[in-house]
Amino acid sequence: MKMKRLAAMALAGTLAAAPAMAELVIPDLSYRTGPYAAGGTPFSDGYQDYFNMLNARDGGIGGESIRIIECETGYNTEKGVECYESTKGEGALIYQPLSTGITYQLIPKATADGIPLHTMGYGRTSAANGEVFNWVFNYPANYWDAASVMINYLLEENGGDLSGKNIALIYHNSAYGKEPIRTLENLSEMHGFELSQLAVDHPGQEQKSQWLQIRRERPDYVLMWGWGVMNQVAVQEAANIGFPMENFIGNWWAGAEHDVTPAGAAADGYKSLNMNRIDANLPVFDDIRSLVHEAGNAAGDGSHVGSVLYTRGMYAAMLAAEAIAKAQEIHGVSNITAAQLRDGMEALEITEARMEELGMPQVGPAFSVSCENHGGSGLGIVQQWNAADGQWVALTDYIAPDDSVIDPLVAEDSAAFAAENGIEPGCL
Repeated sequence: MKMKRLAAMALAGTLAAAPAMAELVIPDLSYRTGPYAAGGTPFSDGYQDYFNMLNARDGGIGGESIRIIECETGYNTEKGVECYESTKGEGALIYQPLSTGITYQLIPKATADGIPLHTMGYGRTSAANGEVFNWVFNYPANYWDAASVMINYLLEENGGDLSGKNIALIYHNSAYGKEPIRTLENLSEMHGFELSQLAVDHPGQEQKSQWLQIRRERPDYVLMWGWGVMNQVAVQEAANIGFPMENFIGNWWAGAEHDVTPAGAAADGYKSLNMNRIDANLPVFDDIRSLVHEAGNAAGDGSHVGSVLYTRGMYAAMLAAEAIAKAQEIHGVSNITAAQLRDGMEALEITEARMEELGMPQVGPAFSVSCENHGGSGLGIVQQWNAADGQWVALTDYIAPDDSVIDPLVAEDSAAFAAENGIEPGCL
């Protein structure tokens, strides 16, 4: 029997048996422990604080209160799956795994259970094809977008010509770290640069041999797909060998404050992508401080407000909340189901005007979602670390990826997934 038919049957049974819930249940698969806690903690704080702010200020969403269930995964795939299994029966509406490994394991489970996944800027990149991955969304951008944005930025910096350049990719040796490789290989052939690849094993504390190789080969640029302790070690190792920081660019999971501050002044000039802007003075933060932190309901100690990953967690929560409101509008009910939320996510439109209304003007790009496109606009900015001021400075406006490269890769990979899993592509 086809996977889609199985999912529909499972969903119908779930909806028939589930009692009406007087709340909107949002699990938070967090990781506040282990080598990736420095990234997981501020994201989770921002994610939860935004929902708690909506409860305090607006009474929830559409008159329904929000209940957050936090479950610690330690960035461990097996624990992530256990968290999913232990919370889905609570009436969970949406999952944000914050892990590519966990995402890969949850795609078939969530599809069968009829619960949407939002893997914002991570996970399986070809899930951007909503006709195959009906229950998975990775807007506003994905890994292959990020790789292309990096190259487009370097093209701009080099007068449109990268021929003869040597670009090294240092990456976390996992499903996450390997995601951009094929895209960069295709871009290497297109633009004539040489691509070298250096894998770093989990958790990323041992990198001396990779940076000795970089010192020997002296690439023009180093791109990094890192996470957790790997990032700060890489920045320090780059400084140790005297690699020019302005030619070292991380992706948007390798561009937070804790990635650069341990290296002190030596990190000055390091660059990274960001899928959203950061501004510690966003009006929404005032509401969070007064209604959540001062009320004693903060998810953390309050020290991360305005930081890169706190802002991204808040941004992810905002996108979920807006999709919930859209689902309520579409179906004419406030107490929506997970299936109804999926419809809201697929009809989501984020405008400049709406972000202004929400107290977070220009925090992210304007984009819309459709059945065919679960990936959003694919835009990203380049930011640079100013060590003296202790802050990230945006160097660019949003840069678009090369869709002529990305779209065929998404189509090919999603078609292979559909064939392997007996999926008949189409809209729900």
